[in-house]
Amino acid sequence: MHPTDFTLRGALDALNEGIISSVELTQAHLDAIGKLNPRLNAYITVTGEQALAQAKASDNRRADGGAGPLEGVPLAIKDLFCTAGTRTTAGSKILGNFVPPYESTVSGNLLRDGAVFLGKANLDEFAMGSSNGTSAFGPVENPWSRRNDPDTRLVPGGSSGGSAAAVAARLALGATATDTGGSIRQPAAFCGIAGIKPTYGRCSRFGVVAFASSLDQAGPVARTVEDCAILLKSMSGFDPKDSTSADVPVPDFAAACARGVKGLRIGIPKEYRLDGMPAEIGALWQQGMDWLRAQGAELVDISLPHTKHALPTYYVVAPAEASSNLARYDGVRYGLRQTAADSDLRDLYERTRAAGFGDEVKRRIMIGTYVLSAGYYDAYYLKAQKVRALIRRDFDEAWQKCDAILTPATPSAAFGMDEKQDDPVAMYLNDVFTVTANLAGLPGLAVPAGLSAEGLPLGLQVLGRAFDEETVFAVGTALEHAANFTALPGLRASA
Repeated sequence: MHPTDFTLRGALDALNEGIISSVELTQAHLDAIGKLNPRLNAYITVTGEQALAQAKASDNRRADGGAGPLEGVPLAIKDLFCTAGTRTTAGSKILGNFVPPYESTVSGNLLRDGAVFLGKANLDEFAMGSSNGTSAFGPVENPWSRRNDPDTRLVPGGSSGGSAAAVAARLALGATATDTGGSIRQPAAFCGIAGIKPTYGRCSRFGVVAFASSLDQAGPVARTVEDCAILLKSMSGFDPKDSTSADVPVPDFAAACARGVKGLRIGIPKEYRLDGMPAEIGALWQQGMDWLRAQGAELVDISLPHTKHALPTYYVVAPAEASSNLARYDGVRYGLRQTAADSDLRDLYERTRAAGFGDEVKRRIMIGTYVLSAGYYDAYYLKAQKVRALIRRDFDEAWQKCDAILTPATPSAAFGMDEKQDDPVAMYLNDVFTVTANLAGLPGLAVPAGLSAEGLPLGLQVLGRAFDEETVFAVGTALEHAANFTALPGLRASA
């Protein structure tokens, strides 16, 4: 087996048994990055020397009997997480040379548990996008290709496209990601891997560059559901530096993967049967129901009546919060500064923000500023928050009938880099199945479950009660075992 073909669990077992060292495992991944990253553009920054130093230290700790839960495992870190001494760009020119003096809590937790950081993964600028096409450092390419059209370069999804592409192409054993409206689950589905957005508050947001503060949540992407469970345990935990961090116990998520689904009630929301939904998406959803029923779960029809309002609600709330969060990028304190000899403060702001922000970020700032402005706040932002409360109530009522919910993960397979990109509304529709979990603060897991007619990955989504990731992992593992998804992308380290 090529070292990059290990699952994260498999790599931990091999490290524990002395079959491979962390230095060897890390070097294999760095070699793979050197070979494939020039094309895939999954990493913005590669920290090779630092990674090898971390790996050597990890091998020494293991030899001394002090191995942590992730000891020696090489990971990619989405370039939205601040990493002390390593450039953190958020995929934007305005932070192109920003080197944080502090570590995000999530990445700090991973380092505490022995992980090795290979570098910073590419993303849509400030996490705003569904294709990884808005990054100031260029788009990421999906390592998968269409069976009958191999020359068309496909998007990996977004905003965590670099993280998902790196894991799928065997350039990391796992990666951190963030999800504001589907940015973990959609790229995971597009790239044929697993990814979970945990409950809002499960992972600290301290040190994560903010997009929409009431929606953003960190989570992992990895090759298997169990790998995601292992990573999430290390990433989670209460953090007094984050006022939205939940002080709740962190269970053994990996152990929950083996629970099975016998006796569980799985909700099937009728509102997710969209007009015009591709037949292969509907067929995969039905297959998922059949798999769970065969393993002893009970299927229950449920209604989430306000789902139809989720996308417009999200695209009021998220831009409003973005316009507030991004006001800090003014050319005064850190990041890019664009000025002229005769500049006054307003001119400095305008020049800096015009040069530093891309089109999609500017679009969302303008939308957000508009819906928060005098005369429009009540009509748009306040009304959106009221609808958000109704969406959350729909889920509260659904949990009276079911233990978890099964839906498709995305409305299509990965699309071409030149498709949809010039139509913002078409791009926003990619989040149609995922935004409700963010609005309600619930956990959602994407699991690779089949292939499209073009030979591209398709995923199923499992939604759960707040802070009940264990049931979500149990259902996800049942789907994973039934699907037995073994297809591999054409572009990968061991190909």
